[in-house]
Amino acid sequence: MSVSKLAIFQVVLVLVCSLGVYQASIQDSISSTNNGNIIVTDSNGIEHHFDETPSRVAITNTYAASVMRMLEVDLERVVGISGDFDDESLWPEFINTPLVQQSAHSEIDFESLLDSRPEIYIVFATNGMVDTNAIREKLDPVGIKVVALDFYKYDVLRDEINVIADLFGKQQEASDLFSEFDEIENMVSERILGMNESLRPQIVMEHHASLTRDPVVLTGTSQWTDMIEKAGGRNVFADLPGHTTHVDMEAIMDENPDVIMFDGITFDIGFNNYDDEDKCQTHMQFIADRPGFDSIKAIQDNRMAIMSGEFAGPMMIHGLPTLAKLLHPDLFSDIDADQYLDDYFIDHHNIERIGKFVCTSFGG
Repeated sequence: MSVSKLAIFQVVLVLVCSLGVYQASIQDSISSTNNGNIIVTDSNGIEHHFDETPSRVAITNTYAASVMRMLEVDLERVVGISGDFDDESLWPEFINTPLVQQSAHSEIDFESLLDSRPEIYIVFATNGMVDTNAIREKLDPVGIKVVALDFYKYDVLRDEINVIADLFGKQQEASDLFSEFDEIENMVSERILGMNESLRPQIVMEHHASLTRDPVVLTGTSQWTDMIEKAGGRNVFADLPGHTTHVDMEAIMDENPDVIMFDGITFDIGFNNYDDEDKCQTHMQFIADRPGFDSIKAIQDNRMAIMSGEFAGPMMIHGLPTLAKLLHPDLFSDIDADQYLDDYFIDHHNIERIGKFVCTSFGG
């Protein structure tokens, strides 16, 4: 064989071997992605496979961390967080944990995230301010699995809790937690069972993004509608499309609600917050002063309420008695709704509840 033919043969041989190695590596990658002892499906419908329980986890929001605590997952597994964990009294485990983004809704600090070397990154699944698909496209190629879970929608809350339970081997803890949920829900449902529809308060739930001349209301697909109905109320805008939608002030006046509620995420209320600047009352007075709103029953009867962001997260079941008592004070007069909130923080966060969690137009 001539030297030139030998050289060509050697080049072809190297190329064939290289292709074989490449294909084998691809197959190994696919095999490792699609096989594993632990299989979970997140709230984007993405199936994730793990050979073992993840030992390095990054999380963007306190809801995910709260569920991990509720299931007694070791939070030492968390190697990256967002700035939402700024309350050191509530989250002492994370005082020295690296920040991988400023908040659950902000841009990711990819350099910090990669330095943290997480196996999984738990993010919101359907939050309009979080582009989960874009995050997944950036992190999947570097071997970080993006697990999308919300923990703020009642209809999938238990399913999402089960994902965390399956990931970390906490199925018994999840079962115990669901029994706790059942007890609270049954107490509320028994008291409103058989209630005449005419006795259900008609409710407008405004989003914290409401504008001066163009209110934003929560619709039937929002987490609040489920809880309002479980508490014995009716969201008058439940049939509108979308999670939130703009309505004219005239539309609210036409519905003439018995109660106007507000999502309090942006108010200074909740754990270790006390509305020191009285923004709640300022806001509710602003609503009462809207043109024509003095004819609405909720304004005339002084029935407005702002509920802290915790009520829209994993605490929602423990917060159900609070909402039910707001809507039906006579039916729940003997129920200490605050005790359910106290129990949530003591039992699941090992800390006493402090702060103002509800503001009402009648001085609450």
